[in-house]
Amino acid sequence: MGENKAVYVTPEGLKKLKAELDELVNVRRIELARRLSAAIKQGDLSENADYITAKEEQGFLEGRIRELELAIRNAVVIAEPGANDGRITLGSQVTVVEEGYDDPETYHIVGPVEADPAKGKISHESPLGMALLGRMVGDKVTVRAPAGTIEFRIVSIA
Repeated sequence: MGENKAVYVTPEGLKKLKAELDELVNVRRIELARRLSAAIKQGDLSENADYITAKEEQGFLEGRIRELELAIRNAVVIAEPGANDGRITLGSQVTVVEEGYDDPETYHIVGPVEADPAKGKISHESPLGMALLGRMVGDKVTVRAPAGTIEFRIVSIA
């Protein structure tokens, strides 16, 4: 994540980022400081497994805190799709049907920091997300996937 790169998030996604940051700074960081303090009191730090583990966790924790602070600072909130002339934009809910199948699939187009394909949230930077942006109901899009090329038909946009 670049220092000044826009981070596209939904209002809900921004709330989640802020809540995670609050949890890490005000709960986890304090718990970890207590663990580190207790481990230091045990003596010889070079062979102290509790200290080594806590220091490693501290590195990951501080890295995640910096990442969240940067994401929040560079957040660009995606407005709910409105007058977008019927085209797919960031924030759109899109229902597609894969060519050769009958079952529709619905995706919410979000920024990468919020993407969770298992929950139907795909990044606008993903192959499918990029293929869908700017398209309209009835359009067909082709996506290159590891298993080959897949074609989708856009059924609805919300």
